[in-house]
Amino acid sequence: MTEMLLQDANRLRRSGKLAEAAELYGRVLTANPAHFEALHALGLISYQGGRLEEAERLIARAVSVNPQSPDAAYNHACLLQRLNRPEEALQSFDRALAARPAYLEALVNRGGVLMGLKRYEEALANSEQVVALKPDLAEVWNNHAGVLLILQRLDEALSAADHALVLKPEYVQAWKNKAAILTGLRRYEEGISAVDKALKFAPNDLESLARRADLLAFAGRPEESAAAHERYLQLKPGDANAWHARGYQFKLLNRRAEALDCFEKAAALSPGDLAILESRANMAFELEHWEDAARDYEVLAAGDAPPSWLPGYLAMCHLHTCDWRALDDERAAISASLEAGKFVIDPTGCAVITRSPAEQLQCARIWAADKYPPQPLRLWNGERYGHEKIRVAYLSADFRAHATAFLMAGVFEHHDRSRFETAAITYSSDDRSPMRSRLQAAFGRFIDVRDKTDEQVARLMREMEIDIAVDLNGYTGDARTGILALRPAPVQVNYLGYPGTMGAPFIDYIIGDHTVIPDGHAVHYSEKVAYLPHAYQANDRKRRVAERTPTRAEAGLPEKGFVFSCFNNTHKIGPEMFAIWMRLLRDVEGSVLWLLADNPLCAENLKREAAIFGMAPERLIFAPRVMPDEHLARVPLGDLFLDTLPYNAHTTASDAFWMGLPLVTCPGETFPARVAASLLKAIGLPELIAPTLADYEEMARTLAQAPERLAAIRAKLVKNRDTEPMFDTPRFTRYLEAAYTGMHERHQAGRPPESFSVPADI
Repeated sequence: MTEMLLQDANRLRRSGKLAEAAELYGRVLTANPAHFEALHALGLISYQGGRLEEAERLIARAVSVNPQSPDAAYNHACLLQRLNRPEEALQSFDRALAARPAYLEALVNRGGVLMGLKRYEEALANSEQVVALKPDLAEVWNNHAGVLLILQRLDEALSAADHALVLKPEYVQAWKNKAAILTGLRRYEEGISAVDKALKFAPNDLESLARRADLLAFAGRPEESAAAHERYLQLKPGDANAWHARGYQFKLLNRRAEALDCFEKAAALSPGDLAILESRANMAFELEHWEDAARDYEVLAAGDAPPSWLPGYLAMCHLHTCDWRALDDERAAISASLEAGKFVIDPTGCAVITRSPAEQLQCARIWAADKYPPQPLRLWNGERYGHEKIRVAYLSADFRAHATAFLMAGVFEHHDRSRFETAAITYSSDDRSPMRSRLQAAFGRFIDVRDKTDEQVARLMREMEIDIAVDLNGYTGDARTGILALRPAPVQVNYLGYPGTMGAPFIDYIIGDHTVIPDGHAVHYSEKVAYLPHAYQANDRKRRVAERTPTRAEAGLPEKGFVFSCFNNTHKIGPEMFAIWMRLLRDVEGSVLWLLADNPLCAENLKREAAIFGMAPERLIFAPRVMPDEHLARVPLGDLFLDTLPYNAHTTASDAFWMGLPLVTCPGETFPARVAASLLKAIGLPELIAPTLADYEEMARTLAQAPERLAAIRAKLVKNRDTEPMFDTPRFTRYLEAAYTGMHERHQAGRPPESFSVPADI
């Protein structure tokens, strides 16, 4: 009777009538609860029906009845694996293999359990058994490659993947494995070819599309990588990590608005991902979306482990919006981090925030060590060139309508071509401005390197045998300091663009003067100092001014009343200076303060601060940004330029002096806090340098209330523009060339860099 029931049950199971079969197996078990075949078969029916717990109990009983059955042990192991009981599953696979040593499926699944348990060496031994058992199966070799990849035995893994592909050339998973292995070997171009093969057979495979985007990024092909991410995101638009990765490629391409858009999408999909939030914040910071950046930085600051740099970047966001409520605490946090040797702010931000030259040196050193560590590749290694002329290369992202170009254009034109060969190494966009055309004509060679890597540019400079490389960016803007980190030239110089030390061992000199770097301050500079007479800052006499000067009404100014002006970027304004300005408005009846319109929130916050001092908001007037020639034309509408501290007017001071607008300043301790004083000396108006802030306030008040005295100073300024050294571009160029000659002669004589002064009477 039992045998007949069993035969009928087996027939029903084979024909797919599982419920009827189960009923018969149950009747067999009623008669004999230890019937192995019925237990096993009923367990398999439960397995097929998705009742895993019930299936495991039945097959476990079958195994206990017949522990020598390899199939029962194997099926039990598979159930335990599905139920996430890996150690028990491993024991059952071992039981199956003890009964049948050549049991391929048991070996393969056992390997999967070992991989899941991260017992990779045992998984490899298991895989070697599988390969020995079935060497003609591509899947076996591909799995073997996967284990070797995890163990980072990459050459062996590649060989195994290739073996799989010989057996099965259209095997997508093996091509994907090969691409992953080649990624680990940093053979990125070969990896791209491998993943392209996978995509040939499976065009919409998401893993392959993602891998291809990554490989293109690793291969230094960011534009193609961004396009590859786009293809992936068409199929899976909800992948936050892919949006994040695509944004990063756009960032590398300097396509910042597109990068921010990608980071925005990533953050919307994964709002709790702090890495994405950080990327969005940093890109908003670069795009000068200060309020947005501050919002994200504040979220990061509230996290469990905020980055050490957050106080610095939050402080800069707040300065750019003139929100000073946390400034004292932020300054204290920045100082503490710098003292501890931590990265907390970039050097350009530090120059605005700190008043200490020692802190600025520490900040620059931390930045240089982090961003530009010692390179194994050093292109110049002590050779001495024997050129008839000194070869000078100027490196800049600002060879366009930019403040640096406005200052330096005349110098480039006045270089003595009988003694110097000059080259521009430009990584700025071509804005097609008259200034760009003027610069292209001024140099012996004008080389656009936007499409070259730092190493390619450095190698080009080495092949050109450049004697002196002059970095006009330092750490500002779109600087490419990594070029000089590769030491392409014997003498490397920090000049003009960044007002302070770069803290980098590969920069030999900084060009300064005895006002911006007073005696005793050289200890705060990693470079040796080449002191120019009068002023370190170049100036150009060919500044173009718009033909028409606007009226006061057109500029938004009152027809009558004294106009205090400050066209410095508003992040240079701090609460101490603003308080002085508010007292001046209070004391000078009918006066107004004319500032640059940087961003709406800044204007809002400044008006709020003014109200605290009882000042009506209409006494603050904000000048929109206009073209440089139009700005120069409106400058004389002001009566007195009020300088800022701890970061002075630099190019804006030159603009004021060229247009006959006097400026009062109070020098601080750092380079950027002393530039206006340097320029006032060079234009012959040292009397406008106040030794203290109290003196600064009193001087401004007195000049505003003594129109005859101010008119005399203004007349002197206009006269001195044509007689004093500041705007004598040919003379300044001779001084600069003398500095280059001194550097070059020291190098040619085999002497290390050392500080020196250029005499005024050359």
